[in-house]
Amino acid sequence: MTEAIVEKPLEKFSSIFKSAKYRQRIAQMALNASTSLILDFEDLLVVDPRLADELLERPLEYLAYANSAAFEQLQIEDPEYAEKIKETGVTVRVRGLPRVTPLRRLGSEHIGKLVMVEGIIMRASTVRPIVTVAAFRCKRCDAKMEVPQSGAFLTLPFKCANPRCGKSGPFEFIQEESKFVDYQELRIQEYPEDIPPGQTPRSLDIRLVGKDIVDTARPGDRVYVIGIVGAEATSYPRTGKARAFTLYIDANFIDAAGRESESLLITPEEEEQILRLAKDPFIHQKIIQSIAPSIYGYEHIKEAIMYLLFGGVPKHLPDINIRGEINILLVGDPGTAKSQILRYVQRIAPRGLYTSGRGTTAAGLTAAVLPSPTGGMTLEAGALVLADKGIACIDEIDKMRPEDRVAIHEAMEQHTISVAKGGIVATLNARTAILAAANPALGRYDPYRTVAENISLPVTILSRFDLIFVLRDVPEKEVDSRMSEHLLRLHMKEAPPVEPPIPPELLRKYIAYARNNVKPVLTPEAMERLKEFYLAMRSASEGEGSPIAITARQLEALVRLAEARARAALRNVVLPEDAEAAIAIMRKSLEEVGIDVSSKKFDIDIIMVGKPRSMQDKLRVILSTIVEMEKETGMVSRAELLEKLRSEYDIPKSEAEKLIAQMIREGTLYEPRSGYLKKT
Repeated sequence: MTEAIVEKPLEKFSSIFKSAKYRQRIAQMALNASTSLILDFEDLLVVDPRLADELLERPLEYLAYANSAAFEQLQIEDPEYAEKIKETGVTVRVRGLPRVTPLRRLGSEHIGKLVMVEGIIMRASTVRPIVTVAAFRCKRCDAKMEVPQSGAFLTLPFKCANPRCGKSGPFEFIQEESKFVDYQELRIQEYPEDIPPGQTPRSLDIRLVGKDIVDTARPGDRVYVIGIVGAEATSYPRTGKARAFTLYIDANFIDAAGRESESLLITPEEEEQILRLAKDPFIHQKIIQSIAPSIYGYEHIKEAIMYLLFGGVPKHLPDINIRGEINILLVGDPGTAKSQILRYVQRIAPRGLYTSGRGTTAAGLTAAVLPSPTGGMTLEAGALVLADKGIACIDEIDKMRPEDRVAIHEAMEQHTISVAKGGIVATLNARTAILAAANPALGRYDPYRTVAENISLPVTILSRFDLIFVLRDVPEKEVDSRMSEHLLRLHMKEAPPVEPPIPPELLRKYIAYARNNVKPVLTPEAMERLKEFYLAMRSASEGEGSPIAITARQLEALVRLAEARARAALRNVVLPEDAEAAIAIMRKSLEEVGIDVSSKKFDIDIIMVGKPRSMQDKLRVILSTIVEMEKETGMVSRAELLEKLRSEYDIPKSEAEKLIAQMIREGTLYEPRSGYLKKT
């Protein structure tokens, strides 16, 4: 009777592998020098649903049937290759299980079952050989014996196989005659967007065995893993094994195709709804009204966030890559809803991640190199790597330590994270858009100081933001009245005062659909419009000593913004109206931060260098005057210098004092003694 039950699964698997699809796959094995065969779970369901259920319930037993059926078929297709891999045999790898088991639902009832889990790879160990069958020699009688190995430690023979000897040792391990396979350990963690609020992310160890499955994915990749759930107790010296076990998965199949921004599950009805929405001529207005409806006002910031969510198109040229993601910085007075905007974007983005500057380190943002429990070093992915192809919201970016803040330079422009420490040299992808918020250095934003003076952020970071907006809290009777009404109604109803035109869940799917399916291209008319604006702004900068209004970085940002606007309407071409809207939002940003306070002209140097052109000129004048006066007197009297600057160069005493103090702070000048100055 048992014979009949054993025969059946083998016959069923054989019938599957005899089909044309699998015969072709088996024939391919010799060409690729592979020892594994991929079996689609749906083919199993078609042949026999009960067999499929048994495979999920008793995977070890049924995978053994599948392996021998596949090997039999290989002997028919390619007997020569079958003979060659006779010792290792064929490993059948199952793919496409119908149901994903969430990491936080994985429990004791799953032990020994075949499951599919998904997550982000947090760390990956180096690939090492692991022994499967160990050969030993008895030191007393030289008899050889083989012991199959499992578990973490090497199992020695119980006693010598030679009946005349029969002693329990000592035994010598023979490396040359033992069998090894490649082995790697991964740790995966839940997707950041799936973690319930206030919960810590769950992680799980994955064990990979076999040369065709190791090294298929790296930290930061989103993966699906199909494998058998196992449990292992920690062993303590002299006390034995712990009663609490740790779950892990012996991987049978791993798919790193989850690297691409996986679409949220969009049903055909929702797709129809999305396409119908896109035909609306006022779609941009509707999306803006649907973004954070509970936050009053800020139309232009919501418009910029719409562009950030949809993003431009990245360009991969043979020599360089140009990013498509848009970076935005919000600088504002306390209580201007900056953090609320960031929190909203993190929730609505198909892949969003929120972190606050106060508790963030360089390793936490980029990647950490940690000692591996099994020896050597492993790489662990940080926030920007986890937000790959998504949006990273960094609150209070000005509160980060300067040495940690430097870590995001590369991610903002090159979209990679390079690590070279602990013997690991690697480059991870961080194709993420950054939405950051900062508070002014003096508590409130001072309109009479430049943006670089207002925020304690280095210019190197400021220049990497496509748009910078200032949120100022200025009392205005009419605005305050409408704002208070909005807020109070919000508290009274516990819902936004105005219903958003597009519900949040649909908006999220709309964004995911647009990002995956729409790749807009510039039309000649839109190109001409951007070129006109760029040249007009540049021509305003002509002439010696004029401030530079715009650079090539802003032109690239304009292209990204125009592409994002076209994408928001699901259009494959960028029209002149998109270019106009991009120019308008860029002007708005430049008006807020790129204007030289003293000359009232656009000056991109404020963002690029941190000092407007007019201030740079004055600093140059002061420096050259000091150098001249030093030649005559050795040391320069502060009072004489101030007088000379006022009479000859028309620089008021108060302003000159401020500039001299700044140069002393920067280390360009120093005071050898009170009332005297000298150039360093």
